[in-house]
Amino acid sequence: MFVAVIPVKNEAGNLEQVVKNLPVHFLELIIPVLNGCSDNSLAILEHMNCPNLAPLCFEEPLGIDVPRAVGAAAAMELGAGGVLFVDGDMSGAGDEALGKLVDAVRRHGLDLALTDCYPPCIYHQLSSKASSLLLMREKLNCRLGLIDTIGSATPSHGPHAVSARLLGLANPADFAIPPLLLAKAARWGLKIGLGAEIPHTHLGSPVRSADHAIKIVETIIGDYLSALGMENGSSGDRDYGGREYIGYHNQRRWDLLQRFITGKIKGDCF
Repeated sequence: MFVAVIPVKNEAGNLEQVVKNLPVHFLELIIPVLNGCSDNSLAILEHMNCPNLAPLCFEEPLGIDVPRAVGAAAAMELGAGGVLFVDGDMSGAGDEALGKLVDAVRRHGLDLALTDCYPPCIYHQLSSKASSLLLMREKLNCRLGLIDTIGSATPSHGPHAVSARLLGLANPADFAIPPLLLAKAARWGLKIGLGAEIPHTHLGSPVRSADHAIKIVETIIGDYLSALGMENGSSGDRDYGGREYIGYHNQRRWDLLQRFITGKIKGDCF
């Protein structure tokens, strides 16, 4: 069974298209993880004629990337053969590219199939913030011996798919800090590669506020610092040059994730 997980936080404007773009012929189940939504995202799902939908709803926001961890935990519990992760705002990720990611796991043996969102042809279009993040991504991928295989690709950015083997080795919380998941997968000797190419500008993600962009950058930089400082499977700190990169990290609700894993909250919708 191959499962799609869609993290959703007030994505009513994109959610229906994201679901319609999924390669449903590859998927047995679609799990949107609605976390703290205050819009009509759930109503949109309820009115879609899609019998594969099995949403999980959380009244409180789970925080950045934690919905992926919830979806991974649900997939582990179901004994899924793999998981496709697509954010609820990525309406530009089409079924052909998403199908390639699933195919890279199912037929070509990848344990972590990534999307190249920054092919060399768009490097000249990058902002200074994007360029600094790209350097951080390349630094980790060089450290992991993956730069020639995946370039600057990362599970922090763009759709990606994972195998049952990776699901079995990882803890659900690993999925909430994507660079750490990448580092652990490399440490375990799993097969990591590119499954698709979707330039960032084609993903369809809406433009957010300047404050949000700054916090996202700080979150991702902190995540990469944790992955770069990983020793014996444990993450490092988020400090660099006398500065701690937090961003949205403190809003990650590890307590809600743990309560979901232990069955204390269900998150069932319909």
